[in-house]
Amino acid sequence: MHRGVRFFSIALLLAVTGLIAACSTQANEAVETPPASGEIPLRILAINDFHGHIATSSDSFGGVGRADYLAANVEAARAGVEHSVFVSAGDLIGGSPLISALFYDEPTVEAMNLMGLDFNGVGNHEFDEGLAELRRMQHGGPHPVEGDLDGDPFGGAEFEFLAANVIEDATGDTVLPPYAVRRYEGVGVAFIGLTLKGTPSIVSQWAVKGLTFLDEAETVNALVPGLQAEGIEAIVVLLHEGGRSDGGQNDCGSGLTGRLADVAARMDDAVDVIIAGQANDEFVCRVDGKWVTMADNRGRLFTVIDAVLDRATGDLTVQAVENVPNSQAGVTPDPALTALIDRYDGLSAPLANAVVGSITADITRWRNAAGESALGDVIADAHLASTRAADAGGAVVAFMHPGGIREDLLFDSTGPESDGELTYGEAFSVLPFGNSLVTVTLTGAQIEALLQSQFSGSPDDTSDVLQVSSGFSYTWDAARPAGARVDPSTIMIDGVPVDPDATYRVTANNFLADGGDDYNVFRQGTERTGGDVDVAALVAYFEATGTVAPGLQDRIARLN
Repeated sequence: MHRGVRFFSIALLLAVTGLIAACSTQANEAVETPPASGEIPLRILAINDFHGHIATSSDSFGGVGRADYLAANVEAARAGVEHSVFVSAGDLIGGSPLISALFYDEPTVEAMNLMGLDFNGVGNHEFDEGLAELRRMQHGGPHPVEGDLDGDPFGGAEFEFLAANVIEDATGDTVLPPYAVRRYEGVGVAFIGLTLKGTPSIVSQWAVKGLTFLDEAETVNALVPGLQAEGIEAIVVLLHEGGRSDGGQNDCGSGLTGRLADVAARMDDAVDVIIAGQANDEFVCRVDGKWVTMADNRGRLFTVIDAVLDRATGDLTVQAVENVPNSQAGVTPDPALTALIDRYDGLSAPLANAVVGSITADITRWRNAAGESALGDVIADAHLASTRAADAGGAVVAFMHPGGIREDLLFDSTGPESDGELTYGEAFSVLPFGNSLVTVTLTGAQIEALLQSQFSGSPDDTSDVLQVSSGFSYTWDAARPAGARVDPSTIMIDGVPVDPDATYRVTANNFLADGGDDYNVFRQGTERTGGDVDVAALVAYFEATGTVAPGLQDRIARLN
């Protein structure tokens, strides 16, 4: 199956092995028999979590980044190789900097078309703007509100978005093709794309309404017999699911951890390679005989997998795997990609370069032992300032989830502005999702339950600790069990203990207010009032304040 592979129904995805086996004889009769012996080299090139960073450079890995260098480096890796394929493991778009996000990520899709991307397995951020917008990314057409914002018609992706485990409830079919097959000298290789089952908990609820996200391993395992019935033994999975390794760029250290490790172990042994994303780590691992890779994010690394296909059996054998820097040193960037970047940079520059305030020093996402960051403090303060007035929500505290803070604010300038000046483009990069502020009423007891829910795992895991606005404070004890780590008597608003029976107006963005990241207490809130877009509130705070210093990280205290 190539382009145009029909979408699979949920019934087929979960078909019993016996039914598939009954059809296998007939299916095999239609498959062309490959040559009897020999091996076919295949090079698989992969990225993950690109997030629209077509113009972003980084000092990491010796100086890397930008789509024009990635195009040149990928082309060099494909040169002289008869059979190659270029794939992505999700979050190609979404959470993007202004140069792409201002144009609804059309620039990123156009860049990948020029780069020759073949397949992108969907990630959670592919659903940020809803299913209709994801399908527009695939098929093209004007934006339903803004039209052709850049002045040119948008033709959509020339590569395929794959989504094997996402079902549209109204039809029972996958929202996009579950997989595609490429044949190399008669030997088929299946590429299956999946996002993490937990996608609904990390994107806005409206965006995934009417969709069901199936277990990743069960979905793949249900597809394997049908693929084998077609004579396909080589299976590559593009899986947007997170895991981590304490190893280096090209090893697995003491092993792979996280849900990715579990999903990989549960997948059918017929799976040869899992190219993963979501966690923004880099590693080369083996899990239950399967190769599992990840290549950082933003196109800073790309994975090169050299494999051979057996002509007689159709099996794929990996011979070498390496995560390679998207180096800029000694590399001539691809001129077509450079022209694309320059065009969108010019279109977005007037907004991106507008100075909205200044900072006294770097304001970063780095969290202290209690889980609090200087930038989290500033953002929560900005959101409280936007919703404090009685006619704007009447909030007394604002919460911000750390996963929504995407960049640091750095004092040293990298653009036309002076050191310390903050531009709209920099502010947008911090909060790129366009979430709206929402103020709800919670009781003091519900606020305590919200804080307790932050600490459900290891005491040293502070990745889910909500950032809080000035005037709100509390203490948590890492030695106490989950569910009881926060001391209720320490929860204060402006120095006054929170009364469990009293009510308080609380601000969060709409992602959190809808229960995102499993903060379901927010969904219990009443008297819901809408507010500004989060980045607009941040910009207004800088414009009103003028010069902003890093938060003091003194609102959340930790014992033990």
